[in-house]
Amino acid sequence: MKNKLSKASRRAFLTCAVVVAAFVALQSLASAGAMSSMLRGLLVPICAYVVMAISLNLTVGVLGELSLGHAGFMSVGAFTGVTAAAALQNLVASKELRLIAALLVGAIFAGIVGFLVGIPVLRLNGDYLAIVTLAFGEIIKSVFNNLYLGLDGHGFHLSLLDNKLRMEEGGRLIIGGPMGVGGIQKIANFATGFALIMLCLVVIFNLVNSRAGRAIMAIRDNRIAAESVGIPVTKYKMTAFVTSAAMAGAAGALFALNFSTIVANKFDFNTSILVLVFVVLGGLGNMLGSIVAAAALTVLPEALRQFADYRMLVYAIVLIAVMLLRNSPGIRAFTERARIRKGGEAE
Repeated sequence: MKNKLSKASRRAFLTCAVVVAAFVALQSLASAGAMSSMLRGLLVPICAYVVMAISLNLTVGVLGELSLGHAGFMSVGAFTGVTAAAALQNLVASKELRLIAALLVGAIFAGIVGFLVGIPVLRLNGDYLAIVTLAFGEIIKSVFNNLYLGLDGHGFHLSLLDNKLRMEEGGRLIIGGPMGVGGIQKIANFATGFALIMLCLVVIFNLVNSRAGRAIMAIRDNRIAAESVGIPVTKYKMTAFVTSAAMAGAAGALFALNFSTIVANKFDFNTSILVLVFVVLGGLGNMLGSIVAAAALTVLPEALRQFADYRMLVYAIVLIAVMLLRNSPGIRAFTERARIRKGGEAE
């Protein structure tokens, strides 16, 4: 047990060290003016997708349940976070405080939605759970596509399907149904994105290495055996699911506040699949792998944009090559021999 804990601690330390080193290197490049405008514009989205990847890895890799509606929680965080930032725009002068408040609001609302979704969903397993989470993700997108929200001196005004808001003169339409949110003040920054990644890693590693984390992994390995020894399965599955949803909500708020316009269709099924690709390529339960995969696969399509006719072909070839290498018996045997040799030297 002590050896396992030390190994888990080393893995957590390595992951955090890589993130810190990447942040320092990128900040140095930006300060020296050696960073391209393309990469500079991708820094905040990379942070958002990294948080999405490690949060989904908590559900898929640690809990062992396939969720296909993770973009729905991201959209909840995006729209509620933007609404909070807009409401505080004339009340709080500091952009940093408004950004932190938006991230908190996005995480809280996404966590609440995750709890409500988890009540019926987490009683299912396997393909059934995946299908239902996909449905909930589409429902959430549809709700924001038909939601109108305005703000005036009397507070918030809400309408569904049609714009029937009766606001006083000078009121502001925040969410405009299928038109989404426009005129967003871009207050997201790379430093806050880095801080959010570190906070999520600390939460995940502390959860995984705690008693609750061991119970969650026991449920993943054998649910029937876990129930037989008295582990409350629904409680621990809900803990992991809600934590994952809250992190996705914070990522959504960070992502939305980096753009001047955001629409609900941005957070569709394709976004959920993209985040799932990050997790699968990085390795189930491997947070460092998810971080590297999210960063690389966010930059790669933009880096290949100059090859407009071939960039998606190259992107697909890279994905297939990585999958083949990860599942190659020769690569697996080599990795296993290296692991055994390393373990023997340590002993």
